[in-house]
Amino acid sequence: MIVIKDVKKAFDDIVAVNQINLEIQERTVFGLLGTNGAGKSTLLRMIAGVLKADSGEIRLDDKNIWDNPETGREIFYISDDQFYFPNGTAEDLVTFYKGYYPNFDEEKFFDFLERFELDRKRKIKTFSKGMKKQISILLGVCANVKYLLCDETFDGLDPVMRQGIKSIFANEIEERGLTPVIASHNLRELEDICDCIGVLHKGGIMLSKDIGELRETFLKVQCVLPSEWDAVLREKLEIMKMSRHGRLLTMTVRGKKEEILAVFEEINPIYCEALPLTLEEIFISEMEAYGYDIKNLIF
Repeated sequence: MIVIKDVKKAFDDIVAVNQINLEIQERTVFGLLGTNGAGKSTLLRMIAGVLKADSGEIRLDDKNIWDNPETGREIFYISDDQFYFPNGTAEDLVTFYKGYYPNFDEEKFFDFLERFELDRKRKIKTFSKGMKKQISILLGVCANVKYLLCDETFDGLDPVMRQGIKSIFANEIEERGLTPVIASHNLRELEDICDCIGVLHKGGIMLSKDIGELRETFLKVQCVLPSEWDAVLREKLEIMKMSRHGRLLTMTVRGKKEEILAVFEEINPIYCEALPLTLEEIFISEMEAYGYDIKNLIF
């Protein structure tokens, strides 16, 4: 488990990360969401041991991360702008990474290259952006580390490749307990991948929750009711959003599904249907509940 406690990092007068407290559980895919400049990359670099926190501490499996080679070999960091040797090939990268990660699985890596149709002898600089990101992810998986830190790594991957990487992650989590941490500014990039999500804004954590828990917190309901029932519903339910088109009423309600539907059973509308919410709809409702104007938080 990664434990981040009261961590702060500033660059001159700019506070990039401000008093963050966060826990990342093992064997889960953790999504780190935030706008550009929210502090995602800085936080990942501190977890990887690339940057030192000005205050607070980051512990990996109860060991301090900073200046600790033992924890460093349990982390593979993929930056947004990954560096490759100017004339290096995939084979050259294996030689390099095996020098630092003693458990690097060379056979698995070359097998992945064949499956993803990536030439092991081709110079990396000639690959497309998406192909370079595939190489980075496969290197991280085959390094056999416990924690894989991905900074905007899925940006640019096509749907087929995203599904392939998702499948690899699921297998690695099941077989050896891999914990991927994926930072992105795009909520839709994380929706079908992550188990938990943390939201950064202006260097601080606004929200950190299990996605399953979030999905159970809200329910969208469509029903056909006369407008005089609106006040009754507002009294009985915690309605986050309500809109009406004639007799069709659509609302987002906070609470347990069974309790919400029980209220509608009492009213007995002509038509009533419970609908699943997208993670984006849930996120907007949760942020508004925290008092943030979602118009100022564009993801």
